[in-house]
Amino acid sequence: MKHKLLSGNAILGMTAAAMIGAVAPQAAIAERTKNLILMIGDGMGPQQIGLLELYAREAPDSKYNGNPTAITKFSDEGILGFSLTNPHDALVVDSACSASHLALGIDAPLEAVGIDANGDPYETILEMAQRLGKSTGLVSDTRITHATPAAFAAHQPHRSLENEIAVDMLGVGPDVMLSGGLRYFVPASVNDKGDAYEALKERTGGGFRLSSKRKDERNLLEEAENLDYTVVHTLNQMNDAQDDGKLLGLFANSAMMDGIAYSRSANEPGREQPSLREMTMKALDILSQDEDGFFLMVEAGQIDWASHNNDPGTLLHELLRFDEAIEYVYEWVQGRDDTVVVVTADHETGGFGFSYSIADLHEPTELPGSVYAGRSFDRNFDYARKEILSKLYKQSDDWFGLWLGFLRKDKADQTPENLMELVNSHSEFKIDLEDAKAIMAKQPNPYFSEGHVFAGQETLPKIADYQAFYMVTLGTHAALISRQMADQTNITWATGGHTHTPVNVIAWGPEETIDPFSGALHHVEVGALMKDIISGE
Repeated sequence: MKHKLLSGNAILGMTAAAMIGAVAPQAAIAERTKNLILMIGDGMGPQQIGLLELYAREAPDSKYNGNPTAITKFSDEGILGFSLTNPHDALVVDSACSASHLALGIDAPLEAVGIDANGDPYETILEMAQRLGKSTGLVSDTRITHATPAAFAAHQPHRSLENEIAVDMLGVGPDVMLSGGLRYFVPASVNDKGDAYEALKERTGGGFRLSSKRKDERNLLEEAENLDYTVVHTLNQMNDAQDDGKLLGLFANSAMMDGIAYSRSANEPGREQPSLREMTMKALDILSQDEDGFFLMVEAGQIDWASHNNDPGTLLHELLRFDEAIEYVYEWVQGRDDTVVVVTADHETGGFGFSYSIADLHEPTELPGSVYAGRSFDRNFDYARKEILSKLYKQSDDWFGLWLGFLRKDKADQTPENLMELVNSHSEFKIDLEDAKAIMAKQPNPYFSEGHVFAGQETLPKIADYQAFYMVTLGTHAALISRQMADQTNITWATGGHTHTPVNVIAWGPEETIDPFSGALHHVEVGALMKDIISGE
């Protein structure tokens, strides 16, 4: 919905009265632009968007049926730029720091949320919106206390302080908070499986595992209700909640279901966990009641997790889940000139890419045209067949969860044969016994550091290269599954962590408002521009 500016010649040919009607003054534009929706694909670099677009446009049985993705629709009608994500003192960023750049509009330290480079709390865009009388909301498919949503409504020196972040978030008090992360809101005695556990089970309906990560007996659910929140734990409870009050929805003990699990359950009757799209719908129903406007942040956080695990099938499903939510926002803003939508990422994860190889060469083929007359076309490489996209979509379990399930088997059943069978039952791409052995292989940790959260293990999965860039043991085993399939998928990964790759910034709304988002930016600038929109400057 770009509002086109008139050319200089057109303006010269108009009367002053006509000009006033044709070109809205900047102050009037700022006044009518009262809503801002920020949608963050955590870990979603240009490569990940490319996977979604290739699937949508090129997969033989694409679920898009020739229609464009929602990301394409916003790109076509809005502004497309790109943004660097690094902090001032490093080349690569983590999610907490990058989300803080977007939330604060200034530089921020690594692994901290909602504080400036000097270590002091700083007003976030969400808090600014509140101060200006607007409603606010946070939606994520991870945990509400995870790094990205935390950066908008908490002020803590480290992202791991999720108990403290939960307290901060209630103190800041966004009108809507919908995600997972129940375990940071319930008293420690829940772990005793006594009265507190039974009360929580009754409250939640017992639809998911219950435990606590708190070290105290604070019950933040009751505190939220005392702060006038309606607290819900299922899709039906969320849908039944009134649209004229505050809403806290915690739908999982930790993270919400992954993209593949959601794809399997989306159309099942009785599904209790809402989708990212459904949470976004409810948030907009509530926040749009405010005549003064609103700020809403929606995060698709498990794009990042799939990329950390180098798991392309799950990654595709995460991107589809995000695009489903974006599609609803696209539909919601049609015909509106009071809303700006920004779609971006905090960083890229994994260094994902399709590549060509010599693993599965094509047979020489005859091609039409006079240039090819009398000769066959013999390609030097396998440039990746389009059927790969459909096969990725058919993956029926995420590799991280599959590996966890394998480890839960009796020791005697944790064999290469059983791993091979398990993987092959969930994938169109197959591994053999030697592949399974390679996935299970371990080696001494050359970077061992006693007590370190990631380097503190004496052994690591055996990976042929870049060992230091694969820090999470369970995720590395997931990555190794994908590596053993690389000859079939034509997919390469650079790392198990984040990269410096600039990310896309897509802005939709009145052209005069979104034009600054074009070109080469840094996320600090993106955050500052969004604050300008909220403040009406």
